Amino acid sequence: MKRILNLLTLFLFFGANAQDFETIVEAETKAALNRVNFVRNLNTGNYDLKYHRLEFEVDPSVAFISGDVTSYFEAKENLSQITFEIDQALTVWQVMQRGNPLPFIQNVNDEVVITLPQAQNTGVLDSLTISYSGNPISSGLDSFEQTTHNGDPIIWTLSEPYGAKGWWPCKQDLNDKIDSIDVFIKTPQFNPSTEEYFAVSNGVEQSQTIDGSDKITHFKHKYPIPAYLIAIAATNYETYSHNVPNNGNPFDIVNYVYPESLAQAQIDTPITVDIMNLFTNLFEEYPFADEKYGHAQFGWGGGMEHTTVSFMGNFNRNLVAHELAHQWFGNKITCGSWKDIWLNEGFATYLSGLVVENLDGNSEFKAWKQTRNNSITSAVGGAVYLTDADTTNVGRIFSSRLSYSKGSMVLHMLRKQLGDTDFFQGMKDYLADADLAYGYAKTEDYKTIMETASGENLTEFFNDWIYNQGYPSFTVEWSLPSSNMIRFTISQAQSHASVSFFEAPVKVRIYGTGGEIQDEVLDHTFNGETFDRSVLFDIASVEFDPEADLISRNNTVSLSNNDLSFQSEIKLVPNPSLNVVTIQKPNGLTIHKITVYNMLGQDLIEFSNQERINVGNLSSGLHFLKLETSSGTIHKSLLKQ
Repeated sequence: MKRILNLLTLFLFFGANAQDFETIVEAETKAALNRVNFVRNLNTGNYDLKYHRLEFEVDPSVAFISGDVTSYFEAKENLSQITFEIDQALTVWQVMQRGNPLPFIQNVNDEVVITLPQAQNTGVLDSLTISYSGNPISSGLDSFEQTTHNGDPIIWTLSEPYGAKGWWPCKQDLNDKIDSIDVFIKTPQFNPSTEEYFAVSNGVEQSQTIDGSDKITHFKHKYPIPAYLIAIAATNYETYSHNVPNNGNPFDIVNYVYPESLAQAQIDTPITVDIMNLFTNLFEEYPFADEKYGHAQFGWGGGMEHTTVSFMGNFNRNLVAHELAHQWFGNKITCGSWKDIWLNEGFATYLSGLVVENLDGNSEFKAWKQTRNNSITSAVGGAVYLTDADTTNVGRIFSSRLSYSKGSMVLHMLRKQLGDTDFFQGMKDYLADADLAYGYAKTEDYKTIMETASGENLTEFFNDWIYNQGYPSFTVEWSLPSSNMIRFTISQAQSHASVSFFEAPVKVRIYGTGGEIQDEVLDHTFNGETFDRSVLFDIASVEFDPEADLISRNNTVSLSNNDLSFQSEIKLVPNPSLNVVTIQKPNGLTIHKITVYNMLGQDLIEFSNQERINVGNLSSGLHFLKLETSSGTIHKSLLKQ
């Protein structure tokens, strides 16, 4: 999830918060160009990883890593060989099993293929240790970076989606989470300025042990984790914590911050507690509450949601919210394929929108939605769900327009369709599902759970908004067939041929001449559909989608009298007019009342039972007449000279 350079041109945003959002996507579009044409490794599917003991030795001032990775694995079929992924820039120099060296081959396919001393039968657990070292080829750009901040050395890792093998031997596809890990990071104790180095990784720090002039920091993480969410960093961090009460089961938010950023970070990071409380109340307890949550500062512009410790380029509230949201959606439940990346990124983006809604209020949330919609509709095509071909393109996987913005707004539209009660219950059920929690999920898994929670069939919704492409443009015509009724006729056009019609509940807001407001939700299921609603006040105007809840563009709203057969026979003569206006009408039609109002909806003059009216006192310009007749209410426009 991280990358600038040529990919930055893909990210088009509008609105005040666009730059904040852009830095998130920038950081989460991460992978060097040599990883764009990734193909899933089919040679790692015959075993199930249970545990890693990861022992790394790094010096923040040197672009180099050496390590011993001990892996416990269970055979899913009879094994004579086992394959791990590791970049060719790293050299495996030894593989050991119970004190005995094993033969291996490191090939051009970024694999180390290890021959076992005897066949490992299906269901049998065993282990081995791979020793390796090297300067990761992506240093400075990709999964392993060594650089400086304020003149001080730093090393960090960043593996999503395909970069884990760039710095350690692993199994990195989305099919096998490691049940638990221990991470040991050996660094020099001090940097050249005699400032102490501190290392950070997933889980809970167990110890710091001095080994001569070096320090070994041990972290333990006891939850299933995919390879791309394992990370380390080391520099002269300052650390401080915030406590989360968590309904009597407190835990710490631990912040690892550059010394030069400490003062500002201490101002910015306390909001994390408020956001943590919000997400806990809306969904469930933080999934790793018996370990920690944390931030570790690093050198990219955005962030990366490594499990229990997000790497942060800054502590902007939007970034804090997005990366924290991933701990539920992305880390506890991880997308089961890169085609389902919206289950990570669309969800985290929407949760950052919920922070705006709950902490800032509705007007700011509306602006947030408008910004997302501007991005989504900046092109006519594009689906939330990826094709197989899309998954070889990192820029497409982490498309700001589709995976982030459209994914988040689709989630919001699902909320509006189901209602808050069913929507949030479904989200809780998704997180609690025994088959998905701390594992992987695909889009159909989520759909099934939301259908169960709501009792609705969501096939049409998912087909239109997730699997297929584009967006609708709505045409809304309204008229007044009687004095206390408004009629809406709604049609739509689609931006892309993959969807013939977008079924959607659409909201219209009716404004009265006296300041009244009435909202109506219309379940739009076919073109030309008509809806009648009762209204007990004089109508000044109608607004479509007043809260920016729909993905749409180029919508129009207009007053229409097409349902009144006599409307064309009513004329204002003369029009334009200077003084007296005669109302020509068909025989048998009675005009009960005429109201003249301006473009602001303000009533100016009223006439009763008249067919000739004097408008000489009106100001020059466009005015409107509402004629309440024996056959219905119609509107006419009048130009006053």
